[in-house]
Amino acid sequence: MRTTLLAGVFLLAATTSAFAQDVAGTFDVKFEEAGSTCSPPPVTYRTGKVVLEEKKPGVIVNIETIPEMIGGPAKKGSFKATTSTAKATTVQGLDAVYKISGRVDDNGVIAVVLVAEYQANKKAYCTQSWNISGVRADTPAKKK
Repeated sequence: MRTTLLAGVFLLAATTSAFAQDVAGTFDVKFEEAGSTCSPPPVTYRTGKVVLEEKKPGVIVNIETIPEMIGGPAKKGSFKATTSTAKATTVQGLDAVYKISGRVDDNGVIAVVLVAEYQANKKAYCTQSWNISGVRADTPAKKK
C-alpha cells in the first residue's frame, strides 16, 4: 500500500513537471508572412528576437518595433498575448492591435502566429499576419 502510494506521488510529480513547462526566454526567430489584406504590406520582417517573460499575472511578449503584448498564464507551453488597445506603429498614420499565440516545446522551439490589425484614423484599414518560428537563444528566466 505504502509503495503504491509513493509511486503515485512520484508519477503525479513527473506528470506535473512535464506540463509546467517554462515558456520564458529569448528566441532567435524568422518571420514568414502568412497573409495580408494590405496593399502594399506596411511592414516586412525577416529575422529577429522574441522575448517571453512569465510574470504575474501571465506572459509578456516583446518583439523589436512592436509594442509589448500581455496575456494570461502559459498552459502546457502554449500562450496568447495582445496589446490592450491600438498602438502606434513604425508607419506614420497607422496604429495597430497586435495579437500573438503559439507554443514553446520541450526542446525550446517556438512556433507562433502574429497578427497586426491596422487602423487609420481609428477605422479598420487592413490586416497582416506572420508565422514565426525559431529556437531558444538563452536559458529560461525564473518566474518573478
